[in-house]
Amino acid sequence: MRLLTFAALLALAGPALAASPPHFQVRNTADLVRVCSTDPGDEYYASAIAFCHGFGVGAYRYYEAMTVAANRFVCLPNPASTRAKVINDFLTWAGTHSEHLEKPAVDTLFRYLGGAYPCKK
Repeated sequence: MRLLTFAALLALAGPALAASPPHFQVRNTADLVRVCSTDPGDEYYASAIAFCHGFGVGAYRYYEAMTVAANRFVCLPNPASTRAKVINDFLTWAGTHSEHLEKPAVDTLFRYLGGAYPCKK
């Protein structure tokens, strides 16, 4: 019975702990840029930056898992750049490539990564 009560309390508490949904919906590249560009003074800054980094790392790790090394077009350097540097460079790139803002965020992120970190073949 205690476990059910605890589970019910967690279910009720969950939405109260979540950040505001409009800040974390990534429907396209413009949304990803918006989240990753959150002002440090914003109340959701820490969550937004964590979400931004998680989005990028998750997309890249999925790419690594699903693409055989011989077929990859993105190869990070060793040692790899920091996540913050890659994200900041992506934001700079996105600022000069506004034609991609309405495209899917993952597609645009990999368009950037493919140009910035191409595999040497």
